[in-house]
Amino acid sequence: MILTNAHIATLQSDDSFGLIGRGSIAVRGETIAWVGNANDMPALYRDDVAHDVGGRLVTPALIDCHTHVVFGGNRAREFELRLNGASYEDVARTGGGIISTVKATRAASEDALLIDALTRVDAMIAEGVTLIEVKSGYGLDIDTELKMLRVARAITKARPIDVRTTFLGAHAVPADYAGRADAYIDEVCIPALRAAHVDGLVDAVDGFCEGIAFDPAQITRVFDVAVELGLPVKLHAEQLSNIGGTKLAAQYRALSADHVEYATEADAAALGVSGTVAVILPGAFYTLREVQAPPIQSFRDHKVPMALATDCNPGSSPLTSPLLTMNMACTLFRMTPLEALLGMTVHAAKALGEPNRGRIRTGACADINIWNAAHPAELSYRIGFNPLYSRIFKGSL
Repeated sequence: MILTNAHIATLQSDDSFGLIGRGSIAVRGETIAWVGNANDMPALYRDDVAHDVGGRLVTPALIDCHTHVVFGGNRAREFELRLNGASYEDVARTGGGIISTVKATRAASEDALLIDALTRVDAMIAEGVTLIEVKSGYGLDIDTELKMLRVARAITKARPIDVRTTFLGAHAVPADYAGRADAYIDEVCIPALRAAHVDGLVDAVDGFCEGIAFDPAQITRVFDVAVELGLPVKLHAEQLSNIGGTKLAAQYRALSADHVEYATEADAAALGVSGTVAVILPGAFYTLREVQAPPIQSFRDHKVPMALATDCNPGSSPLTSPLLTMNMACTLFRMTPLEALLGMTVHAAKALGEPNRGRIRTGACADINIWNAAHPAELSYRIGFNPLYSRIFKGSL
């Protein structure tokens, strides 16, 4: 098919929106075959089925590169507790937080988890998302970690969206291993990772490197197994404090270091050298009412790619809107609308190891959004408004 009469933001470089007025896009199968000014379209495409988009804005489809959409229950009560003065760490240390979601997730069936997850995925699809990452990490035992990953894989069979699964067994220390984090890594986390790999359920490996979770030495043991299995790594790093997670991620040339509010100039320099993406998660910053913002200017100075994601999870970021995420990044962290759109497309793709997504260019995956908008800055400017007109997934309307 051909998309005609389009105002196209190609994002072919990181320096501009790459706008083409009165542009056309030729799609063959699941791939973009050609893009450019309508007057320059090669003759071999002119007999394809044409879709006049009425001068609307066309961009790459959005990508949510950090989510926890598979989980049981909710934590609205903890939200209330925090508003009454309890900190995130206070809640976690008294059996709430991640551990409370673990109980609900262990108790839920796969069917129930999938039904709940799809309500969140549907909200993302409605705003133009075609690829998401889904983490485990609310099982913290072998059976439930595998159950979560199977549910994540099942999302693609139930909805027109691609999923990349991430093993996050090193998310928290379960109650039955309290005070024995090393034993948990050896007896549960690493065996679960190996089992998930054997079953073909894992695309990448993550960990939560934080004072209330695991230290760099413990994460290193998990990452070493990931390397042995040929799996890329990523890391929750420097969200609540700085204990060396970002530098660890850089040492392993991780796909991404995520949160990074407490990252330093030296951390940014390390990410710049390693090529690791900094995934900015304004939903968690907003929900937890944090005051330490990620070092955006340092990331710019060291040419660190910055992705954006919802971090959709039941505790610290119950957010399913990529568009609101983009607005938050601009408003809270002073990212530009160009950086926000790159963060939800090009750099989000890089954070998932997907170089063929996120741009409108010849040979790229034909995941495309058509918006009721005149300029791409509108996507970050509006609050609580969805201008999506149409979403093309793998070349199909």
